[in-house]
Amino acid sequence: MTTKILNKLKAIEHDKHIDILFAVESGSRAWGFASPDSDYDIRFVYKHKKEWYLNLWEPTDTIQFMTEDDLDGSGWDLRKALRLLAKSNASFSGWLFSPIVYRANEDFLSAIKKVANANFNPVSGFYHFHSMNKNFEDTLGASTMTLKGFFYAIRTALCANWIYKNKSIPPVLFREMYSLIDSNYHSKLDELIVLKSKRIEKSNDHVAPDLIHLVRDVINENNNVKNQLVHKKPNPNDFNSLFIKTLQS
Repeated sequence: MTTKILNKLKAIEHDKHIDILFAVESGSRAWGFASPDSDYDIRFVYKHKKEWYLNLWEPTDTIQFMTEDDLDGSGWDLRKALRLLAKSNASFSGWLFSPIVYRANEDFLSAIKKVANANFNPVSGFYHFHSMNKNFEDTLGASTMTLKGFFYAIRTALCANWIYKNKSIPPVLFREMYSLIDSNYHSKLDELIVLKSKRIEKSNDHVAPDLIHLVRDVINENNNVKNQLVHKKPNPNDFNSLFIKTLQS
């Protein structure tokens, strides 16, 4: 599948006259709890020639594609990506730190990660995940809850909790947040991850009550601390400098 993905990215570069700066996997495969029928969520950032940016009217700055073999692709132009990163866009932060990198300009990826870390706003990141969590919280323990729904609920809760406790961008790989919870839960979650890897996305296999309570406890803690986070303003020069440097390289 990696070869298909790389070939698709190369074709897009040729057809769109762009230069892809990095391309990664996003979603459940990057988080470490994919199902057999999970899509490949390919996310990438690209740049145009410098002349493209000297336009009175801003052209389309997004590229999307979907193939018959479950390749779900979405890419952002460099300028769009940096503007969103300046707002601590959590989805984009997930792209940057994905453990599955299909291809990358390593100098650029390293530089933009440094900018992301230095300008991360805990309030923006926390509320992104805490708000998303509400979409999954209502189904916890219900007969309608799927394995996918459970993992989305616990992941978003732990991401928000990580931000509160560490004031930093949360890890993309789910297991790297185990430090937030009691070690007694680790093996149980690992077993559930193995089960999910064998089940379709909509599987509603049983989830132990103590794991449901764990998620609710983390959510309750997040609710209690949500007003304690402090805003951090981004430094516009960091983003502008990287933008200009990247266009000149």
